[in-house]
Formats: sequence, structure tokens, C-alpha cells
Amino acid sequence: MKSTAEIRQNFLDFFRDKGHEVVASSSLVPHNDPTLLFTNAGMNQFKDVFLGIDKRSYTRATTSQRCVRAGGKHNDLDNVGYTARHHTFFEMLGNFSFGDYFKHDAIHFAWELLTSEKWFNLPKDKLTVTVYETDDEAYTIWEKEIGIPKERIIRIGDNKGAPYASDNFWQMGDTGPCGPCTEIFYDHGDHIWGGPPGSAEEDGDRFIEIWNIVFMQFNRHPDGTMEPLPKPSVDTGMGLERIAAVLQHVNSNYEIDLFKKLINDAAHIIQTKDLESKSLRVIADHIRSCAFLISDGVLPSNEGRGYVLRRIIRRAVRHGHMLGAKNIFFYKLVKPLIDVMGSAAVELENNRKLVEDALKIEEEQFLKTLERGLFLLDQELAKLSSQILPGDVAFKLYDTYGFPLDLTADVCREKNITIDEAGFNHCMEEQRKRARESSSFNVDYSNVIKLDDKTEFLGYQATESLGKVIAIFKNGQKVENISAGDEAIVVLDKTPFYGESGGQIGDKGLLTAANLEFSVFDSQKYGKSIGHLGKLIKGSLKIGDNITAAIDIELRERIRRNHSATHLLQAALQRVLGNHVHQKGSLVNDTYLRFDFSHNQAITPEQIIEIENLVNQQIRRNLPVDIELMPIDKAKDKGAMALFGEKYEDIVRVLTMGDFSIELCGGTHVDRTGDIGLFKIITESSIASGVRRIEATSGQNAIDLIHNESNLLTEIGQLVKSDKSTVITRIEQLLDQTKLLERTIEQLKAQKASQESAQLINQCETINKKNLLIAKLDSVEAKLLRTMIDDLKNQLKTGVIILAAVNDGKINLAAGVTDDLVNIVKAGELVSQLALKIGGKGGGRPDFAQAGGTDLSALPEALSSVKKEISSKLQAS
Repeated sequence: MKSTAEIRQNFLDFFRDKGHEVVASSSLVPHNDPTLLFTNAGMNQFKDVFLGIDKRSYTRATTSQRCVRAGGKHNDLDNVGYTARHHTFFEMLGNFSFGDYFKHDAIHFAWELLTSEKWFNLPKDKLTVTVYETDDEAYTIWEKEIGIPKERIIRIGDNKGAPYASDNFWQMGDTGPCGPCTEIFYDHGDHIWGGPPGSAEEDGDRFIEIWNIVFMQFNRHPDGTMEPLPKPSVDTGMGLERIAAVLQHVNSNYEIDLFKKLINDAAHIIQTKDLESKSLRVIADHIRSCAFLISDGVLPSNEGRGYVLRRIIRRAVRHGHMLGAKNIFFYKLVKPLIDVMGSAAVELENNRKLVEDALKIEEEQFLKTLERGLFLLDQELAKLSSQILPGDVAFKLYDTYGFPLDLTADVCREKNITIDEAGFNHCMEEQRKRARESSSFNVDYSNVIKLDDKTEFLGYQATESLGKVIAIFKNGQKVENISAGDEAIVVLDKTPFYGESGGQIGDKGLLTAANLEFSVFDSQKYGKSIGHLGKLIKGSLKIGDNITAAIDIELRERIRRNHSATHLLQAALQRVLGNHVHQKGSLVNDTYLRFDFSHNQAITPEQIIEIENLVNQQIRRNLPVDIELMPIDKAKDKGAMALFGEKYEDIVRVLTMGDFSIELCGGTHVDRTGDIGLFKIITESSIASGVRRIEATSGQNAIDLIHNESNLLTEIGQLVKSDKSTVITRIEQLLDQTKLLERTIEQLKAQKASQESAQLINQCETINKKNLLIAKLDSVEAKLLRTMIDDLKNQLKTGVIILAAVNDGKINLAAGVTDDLVNIVKAGELVSQLALKIGGKGGGRPDFAQAGGTDLSALPEALSSVKKEISSKLQAS
């Protein structure tokens, strides 16, 4: 029986033998693609190639792509663990043709791999295929060339309510590349319920889709027109876990060798013997998505990708505790995951400490969240006027505080309270709708700038060069010429302008010729081309014109210094903080650099100084900055660090700074580290759980910063009548004096409150030997009300007190009830009633509560009505 790792390798080997380039899995964080939350299909990293924006050195490719479907348009999270084939994380095996082979070869390749004795050797009579209803070409290939009987070739038409809306018609978005597809299904046998695709029983588990071949042959325009593509392409996908289940003769993905190992390890760590538990499936699935997401740069947070990751971690932890986990356990599954994933976990192994630390911290925080959730739930239950918990309250606990619905249900069940599940589901669906809308493909691919040409970048050596105009875009449309006053994107065959990438901003400058001046305010990359974004100041410009391109040299020099300083900073961080430091994002412009990196705690002032000193030491060493071009595998073997989120070619640019730093980088840099001049950290902060941010600057900007700080210190000294050497001591003295004065003021306020309380005693009424005091106060601070209530309760011994302080048009309420009366009158209920009548809200304990409001005109009537109610209760007691 083939292992999952062997199946993955067999697939890649087969297509390598067929002339395909084996391309590594891309990150789970899509590169420069705002339309996707996570990489969710094998074709994601090739999208620009299919769109014609990007060109590769190969026309055939094969991958085993890591994918996550747990948020946005593709969200399988709630089904994971309870079905045989849903996962948050899976691997998509794929082969791709970029204008090379088409339907004939794609179908023959798939059939050979699946049925050949040398490869997967599946019984041919177990395979059924579907084609798009009008795709006679694919139908004929399956019937005449492959030899599949007609009864096992199923045509699927537009079964989703619109033209070309079909299970067998694929499209990238509302516009853009699209085409029919053919799917291959495996029949598990009639002992399992279900029918073939297109039948009423197709949702059963008997017939399982194992391969989808998409024939991209049209470009769909906004008006629905289908324009044939000049170079039809092929995009295929086969779920590794699904084909492993077939080849290992099991019906559920969770029964394959990979999941058996993870489930057994999870059971051992948690110390449960129930290996059939759905919770163990959830945990085994979730450790894969969580570990690989963190390895690819996502960390738990309250928004975006980090929020989805946090939900997955908490779901896994919750299921662990349902199984009886007594201690933190989830992070302990990283090592077993690395072992079972084999060659697919090389990057995960390198980031193991970061992953384990992030999971451990998140689990610890979630356990605290559970405690807080229980407290908040108790508060909400105390407010109920019926035995039903509103759905929106349950959803708020779930969505805002991470408190699982099943745990809310458990607590409610103990108190004979039911949950408005319909209301909860409505809130959940609204959230999903928002997520789908925010993460769907909403780009009009008809208007994407597509260029087959390549711009030769001369900016590593030159700051000025001659170039020919090869394309002009105005308002997103390709045009032949522009006139003075027009804003446009101008593309040259050669340029010294650096197109923004790798965190480095694009160059600015001028494009000139006789009687022509085009001001460039930004430079961007479009596939292999560099576009100059700007405005034609004078003259006219047309395709074919020869012009001089000159960058803003001083701007470039400042950018170069900051970019080189970034490399020194990363190396220094690893030496001072540890090798777990990895870049999570960056920005390099002409004024400062921003560097985000993995680290789980704040950097101390002493470490900041050590990092600064180490970078400046390398600057003073005046190390040479050397550039080499080499294959990416050789570069990694040499120890070069790849920057997070950057996409690299097969031949990469390796930048070395003496014996201190070696990285892959396509940006512009100084010739020697001494050219940086000076390095100064501006700020250090947290931007997410486990991610820190340093902002710094270099060169003259750093010198200016030091001068400004020195001048600021001088001004502070003058304000406090001190010089620089004694300014700290002087400020400490002034702070001590201020604290003393504040304490004196508070004491005076307390004395005033006591005096006010003594005077209020005269307004007290006695009802059935119990005291009632309701008073409106002017110009009494809200924070003194509690002190006054305590004083009055001590003096009255038994009674109910309500004080309303009016300040600056706002009302502050406080209610106090002595302990002997809380079974008759509750302070929390009193202020809640009052707050509703004066346009506010509040609450608290039975013996003390506070509230606020803004409707001054309603205050007298509110106090009067509550007085009648209290009087009635006291009289009856």
C-alpha cells in the first residue's frame, strides 16, 4: 500500500517525466492578491500566468500545493471532523499547461497516471467521468480514445441557474479566463449509499470526485461575451487526501495513514482512548492548517487571516478539552505533524519553534478567555426576563469573545434555558455573507494591464538611460499616444526606474525628449514589465518614441541606505534575539524603514541599544556589498534568507554584506555598508500576537532625528528650569510634587463628599422603619458618588439610597442598598430602570450599582416613579 508521501512523490515524478517543471508549493498567504484570504487552489500561484500578466521559463508545471479553506468564499470549517472529506488544510496535486498542450494530452495524462500498472493502477471500470454539456471534444476523447463506455460519461449542463453556471464550467471571476472542465469520479461500490454525478443521490459517498481538469479556452467579458483565448491552457487539481483514501482502500480521508498517525498522537497527548471521536478528527485536521499558516507568516489576531487562524486554534483546543485534556496540548502535535508530512514539511521544520510558541501562547490565552466567557455568560443570564437566551447574545459571546456555542448551550442547559438558535444562525449567516463579499474575486480581469513584453532593468548600475516606449495605458486602457495634461502609465523596453517590490517603493523622476517632459511619481511592476506612473507635463508621447529616463538620484540614495540597513537589522535581530526571528513584512522608502518580524515579547531598552550598536558596528566596518546570481537551491544551500512574501525566480540575486548578512533580494543597495552612514531605531511595538515592528532610519535622516531629540531635550530642560544632565532628576521631583498635590485634592474632595453626605441625611424618609434617600446633586464628580453611598449606608444602617449627579449636561446615577434589604430591593435593577428613562444604560450588584444618561428633562419623573416603587416595596416588607 502506498503511503501519502509516496503518492505525492509519484504524482510529481509522473509529470516530471512528461516534461513538467516541478514547482514548489507557494505560501498559504497569496502573493500580491487581495482577492484571496488564503491560497485555496493549486492554480493560485499561476493566476498571473493564466491572465497573461506573467511569463515563466516553462510552459508545463506540476505542484503539490498547500491549501486552506477556512474563511471567505471557501469555508469548510464547520463541516471539518463530521464528514469524510472536509478539511481546513489539504494538498492539491496539479498539472498545468500555459498555452502548451490542451484537452487531448490533459485527459491522456490523467488516465495513464490513474490506471497504469506502473503508477496508481486503479480499476478502469471504477472510474466515471463528467464533461460540460456542449464539450463534444472532451466527450469524444473519453469515448473514442480512452474507451470509456457512454454510460459512464455524463454531460453536466448549466445546473446553477445561469448561463455557464455549472459544476462543469469553471471561471476565475465574473470576468476573465474560464472554460469547461471534465471531472473524474471513483466508485467506492454499491455497499455505500450514493449515486453518480448529476443524479438525485450525487451527494452520497459512493461516487467521489478525485480529479478536475479545467480547459481555460475563453475570456469572459462584462457583457457575458465569450472570446476564445489565443493560447488555451489547462489547470488541473486532485486532492492528495482523497486519492490517498482511494489507493489505501478506505472510504474516509481520516482513515489514511497520515491522519491515523496524527489521531493516535493526539489521543496519546490528550490521554483519551476513544480513537473514533469526531473531536480527534478536528484536532488532527486543525493542527495542519494552524501549523502551516503560522509557518507561512500568519499569527493569531482579531482581524483578517489572523482572526481565522485564531478561530481554528480555539476550535481545536475546545475539542481537546471536550475529550478531557487537563493541560495545554495543541502545540505538542507540531513534531508529529512534521514527521508524517515528510518532504512537504521542510519549511515547517525550520519554523518549528515559532509555530510551537505561537500555538502555546494562543492556547494559554484562550483558557483565560473561557473563564471570561463564563463570567460574561453568567451576566447575560442574570439579565434574562425569560428562559430563552437571544441569538445575538450567543453570537456575540462566540464571535467577539471566542466562546463556543456548544459551551454556551451546556451552561444554559444546566439552568433550563434554551438558546435562540435561529437568531444565532441568522447572525452567523450575516457574518459569512460579509466574509464572502470581502474575499470574492471582484476584479474585472478584462481591464487588468496585460503585457507580453519585458522591461530590461538597468537601475543596478545606471541612474539614467535611453529607452523606447512599448506601451501606454490611460485609465486602464491601452492607447497609442497621450497629450500634455494626461495621466498615464508608460512602459519602456529599458529603464533605470525600480518597480515597487520586496517592500521597496518605486522610483520617481523624469522621462524627457525634445519638447517632452513626463513626471514620474511612482514605478510599478506589471508582470515582467515596469510601468512609469505619472503625468505628461508638456509635449505629446506615442508608442515607439525614444526618450531619456532619469531617476531622482537623491531619493534613490536615501532608499538604498534604508534598504541595506534593513538587511543589517534582520541579521542583528537574529544575533541578539535568536534564530526564530523571521521577517513578516517590510517597507523601505526614502525617509524610514519598517521591519515586521516574529518575536513573542517586547524588546527591552537594553536590547534596542545592543541591536543599534551591532548595526552601526557593521556600518563602521565598511563591509563590501556583493551581488551574485545563482540558482535558488544553491542560494539557499549557501545560507541566503528569503524575505517573507516575496516571489523568486529560478535564478536569484544573492546579496552578501561581508560576513554578517546574506539574503535573496532584488532591491537596490549601497556599494559598501559605510555608505549607510548611521542607523537609528525610532520605535519598537507589537502589531499582532507574536509579531513585533521596528521603525528605523539611516543616513542624514538618522542624524536629523538625533539633532531633533537633542533639541527637544534642551527645550524640556528649559521648561523645567534644568540642564540636560539633571533634567531627569528635575522631572522626577516635579512628578513627586504633582502626586502630592493630587492626593491632597482627593482628600479635600473626600471631605467635601462626607460633608455633602451629612447634609443629605436631613432629606431621608423613613418607611416602615427603613430609610429611603433619593437626591439630585449638582457639581458632584461621578467618582465621588460611591464614597457618598458608602458613607450614607454606614450612617443609616438600613435603607435604600439613590443619588443623581448632574455635570456638564450628563447624568450619573448611583444606587446603594444595605445588606438587610437586598432581598427586597436590588440596586442593579433600580439603576437599570432609571437608565432606560433618562436615555442611558447601567447595572451592577444588588448592593451597589451605577448608570449614566443624557435626558435631563426626564430625570425628575424618573426619580419620582422609582421612589413610588421603592416605597411600596418597603411598606409591604
